[in-house]
Amino acid sequence: MRQNHGSTFAALNNSSMKNNISIYILSLFGFVSILNAQDIISISKIEVLNKVENENQTLKISEQEFNEARADYRQTNAIFIPNITLSHTGISTTNPLMAFGSKLNQGILTAADFNPNLLNNPDQTQNFATRFEIKQPLINVDGFYQRKAAKNKMEATTLQTIRTYDYLVFEVDKAYMQLQLAYKAVNVLEKALEAAEANKKLADNSFKQGYLQQADVLAVEVRVTEVKNQLQMAKSNVENASNYVSFLMNDHSNTILKPTDSLAINDIALVSGLQVSEERSDIKAMGLASSAYETMHKADKMTFLPTLNAFGSYELYDDTVFQGDSNGYLFGAQLSWNILDGTKRFGKAQKSKAEYEKSKLQYEQYVSQSQLELNRAKRMFIDAENKLKLTKLAMEQSKESFRIRTNRFKEGLEKTSDLLMTETQYLQKQLEYYQTIFEYNYAQAYLNFLTKA
Repeated sequence: MRQNHGSTFAALNNSSMKNNISIYILSLFGFVSILNAQDIISISKIEVLNKVENENQTLKISEQEFNEARADYRQTNAIFIPNITLSHTGISTTNPLMAFGSKLNQGILTAADFNPNLLNNPDQTQNFATRFEIKQPLINVDGFYQRKAAKNKMEATTLQTIRTYDYLVFEVDKAYMQLQLAYKAVNVLEKALEAAEANKKLADNSFKQGYLQQADVLAVEVRVTEVKNQLQMAKSNVENASNYVSFLMNDHSNTILKPTDSLAINDIALVSGLQVSEERSDIKAMGLASSAYETMHKADKMTFLPTLNAFGSYELYDDTVFQGDSNGYLFGAQLSWNILDGTKRFGKAQKSKAEYEKSKLQYEQYVSQSQLELNRAKRMFIDAENKLKLTKLAMEQSKESFRIRTNRFKEGLEKTSDLLMTETQYLQKQLEYYQTIFEYNYAQAYLNFLTKA
């Protein structure tokens, strides 16, 4: 009677567990159907790089920053190119001086106009003047230094754009490897799920034959559910990694990307002799930025010197709009020296000197920090290399242990708990091994990024 009661209780538990698992499987199938509803596109890393080069927003922003710096540099052409203006002015006046001057410019003065009454109380006089005016800088020392500083800034921006592209290449390497790792995890978990379901069938058969307890069967079912949960999370990671690659390419389509090749160990790189090169584009850009601050400081000091500018004009006068019966010209040169502008120029020179000194310190700090980062990356690579050997051996050992325990479980010679523990360990060792491959390849890519000239 006790045996029948126990069988009834086991049957109820088994039925309840199967219902829960059925509900979960339906939910999982719903997730998979959503994933399958999206387009899956195979893509190589070269294709990703090409699209990033043409479409990436960060790179486009960097190019616009260069355009800004180039426009600032072109504005300094004003120290060479003359300033030419054309104007047409019309006036109507009874001002004695203006009226007399207007008639004089128009060339229409007569002896009667020198009548004191007319000079003091002139009639309303109209005057229309067309003026062509030119101003040509001749000596403007501070302007020359400002132009040189603007050129340094433009060249620094060019180098920063190059470094931005180098960073995006590195970021593509990392994102593509993350996508490879995500798919590798899915493959591992799918195989683990097959193994777990096969063990569940064995457990069910053993339970029917009376070799296993209900608790053992439930433990196997829980393990199957755990693997399914991990598989679902791995598929979510595929979507996340795919979305990031699409973001780098500025692709807004809702597609799932699949790498054309799987995660594999890259060629071993020699790291002992790697050094940070001062020819690296971002370091050179920092040097040029410091030179620009130095040049601006010199420009501020040159404002204490006089400037020499030439000027000239050609004028047409008439009492009718857009006419010019009378004309004249004027040309000359002006040497000006702003001797004292309060303390404004002194303060500006002191500020530019402080900015220059700060830029030198920032350059030295940046180079030192880059070398520090390289040293850390070297150690990271060596650690990943050692870890790669260890995780590979651990995976092979756990694989063999899992094979042996599975065979013994089929023969009824192995405990269910020991089999599940070995199965879990084998899965973990596989995932650790492929994660280490990612870390190893990432460390190589990072070293290449840090040492690229």
